[in-house]
Amino acid sequence: MMGYEYNYTIKGIDFGWDLESGKFIFEGDDAVLFWISSAMKTFFDTIEEISGEEASNLVFESTGFRQGLVVGQYFEKMKEVTVAEAAEMITNTYASAGWGLTIIKDLDFETKTFTAIMKDSWEHKVNVAQGKKKGGSFLPAHYAGVFSGLFGTNIWYEIKQHQLEGHEYSIIDYFPADVTIADNIHQLARKKESEQIRKLESLVEEKTSELKDLVHKLSSPIIPVLEGVVVVPLIGKYDEERADQLIVKTLNKLPSYKASYLVLDLTGLDQEIGPHAVSLIEKIGSAARLIGTKTILVGISSTLGIEITQSNINLAKFDCFQTLQHGIHYAIGQMGRKII
Repeated sequence: MMGYEYNYTIKGIDFGWDLESGKFIFEGDDAVLFWISSAMKTFFDTIEEISGEEASNLVFESTGFRQGLVVGQYFEKMKEVTVAEAAEMITNTYASAGWGLTIIKDLDFETKTFTAIMKDSWEHKVNVAQGKKKGGSFLPAHYAGVFSGLFGTNIWYEIKQHQLEGHEYSIIDYFPADVTIADNIHQLARKKESEQIRKLESLVEEKTSELKDLVHKLSSPIIPVLEGVVVVPLIGKYDEERADQLIVKTLNKLPSYKASYLVLDLTGLDQEIGPHAVSLIEKIGSAARLIGTKTILVGISSTLGIEITQSNINLAKFDCFQTLQHGIHYAIGQMGRKII
């Protein structure tokens, strides 16, 4: 390596420094050096802080695999070098770069399986500095990428033990598998989408429930217009739940008003009147009669009239008037009073 201020070769690995241009050369290429327990730890911490633990783990795993794949494919093109020789060259090169000790055992080219023994890797040291209880996936995935390139087939891994768990070293088994980094990324994306959808559904359900409560509070109020006369306007559309709540609410309130007449104002009913609305009118009127309150119906539209005639519910037992004013006047008259 001519032209560099300092040049060293250590066990066949070339290092060079050109301090004037600020370059560090490792095996003929530009490289950089980082302090593990400070700079690298901060780098990992920041990624996890921004992305979250699950997503950052996938980032490290995917990056490790893809970087390893580049290395493996490079050595695979060197036809004069066997897989075993390439594996030894790679691990020695990594050791010289401060990646820690890695030993490849039980390498079987036929089954494309092997076991990696890792000790004091830079990733382990970063995880120790982070105070982690579980080891990382960058280096395990990296060697999966390396041998995917060397074998020409997709290799994946299973961590049998982590040094971080108190063992002397980490043990990782490698084998052919259909697992791909792209699939893992898509699965995480779909998982995040599903979680977001569930959150939105939960929020919609919560807001819908709040809206229903508000509608129940605001709709169909009980209005004591005169002594002994209570008006309940039916507003909007009624399903079974809303109809039942109105019946309970009205019957609970009528005794406190000492109402002799209940005037149901049907003017505000939804134009698309369903069977629940017709049934509600009959039920609330019959129930009011049981506590001594007579029911008067006002504001029956032509649409409601058709719906009533087509149903099996008989509302003939109730007095009916066109307007609310007529109904109130009738109730007052029946009690022997009149509005002056």
